[in-house]
Amino acid sequence: VGRTQTLPHHRMQIAMLLQMGNKVIVAATASAIFGAAAALFTRSALLHYQRHAHRAILHSACADSPKKAVSKLQRRAHEQRDNPGAEQCAQDDPLSCKSCGPACAPTPCKALPQQSPRVGLSKDPKATVKRDCFISWDDYFMSVAVLSSFRSKDPNRQVGACIISPETRRIIGIGYNGFPSGCSDDALPWARAAASPLDTKYPYVCHAEMNAILNKNCESLQGCRMYVTLFPCNECAKLIIQSRLAEVVYFSDRYHDSEMMEASRRMLQMAGVRSWQHKPVSSHVLIDFDEIN
Repeated sequence: VGRTQTLPHHRMQIAMLLQMGNKVIVAATASAIFGAAAALFTRSALLHYQRHAHRAILHSACADSPKKAVSKLQRRAHEQRDNPGAEQCAQDDPLSCKSCGPACAPTPCKALPQQSPRVGLSKDPKATVKRDCFISWDDYFMSVAVLSSFRSKDPNRQVGACIISPETRRIIGIGYNGFPSGCSDDALPWARAAASPLDTKYPYVCHAEMNAILNKNCESLQGCRMYVTLFPCNECAKLIIQSRLAEVVYFSDRYHDSEMMEASRRMLQMAGVRSWQHKPVSSHVLIDFDEIN
């Protein structure tokens, strides 16, 4: 099955189980140590089992350190014993693999949101089942908020917000931070600090949360959820509460320790508005216009 190298003073008992269909192949227990130039399994042998075995408890041991490889083998063996029905997808890239059941796509998927830092478009003419590299709902709505923030003219901080109905998962409001409609982005200041407050952006700018609420395409926002790239300030918290929003999902909480944010959290909690920080499944959501065609 592969090569082993025995060195003095180091002995490891490694048991490997490979299950192909209903036939179980048990590899002999070996006394071995991984050296810098030797691996328990050759890359070619590993790829062979990745492509042809329905279940393989060794996926990428040859890429790991000796200690980590042994630990992975033992962990996979326990998982296989405790959950014999779990299928392992036979793909060349271990990072794109997951327990996907018997209906496994015939060709590797470009990216998986469950284990990959990147999601985007994929093309697989040979696939007969749905792709796994689609974006999750929370990542999707937060991505819409981020994309909305790209419209902001603020040179220092771009914020976006997206309001959705939890029942229908439809977007009913989008906004980003900027000056009021009809006020020139070139005539008013964007400075954060100046000799006079009138020469800063703060007296003029409308926050993303405000614009998303005012841009709603329905009569009421009661029970709706807002996705926003930055935790709302105290003024936006008032608008959220008065609009009867039920939930706020934020990404960044960089001003958590400020008194303004403390007031915001206090009001949201008192009003029963749930707030929680979004942890993305995929760290990168790719938009490549050249890839669409």
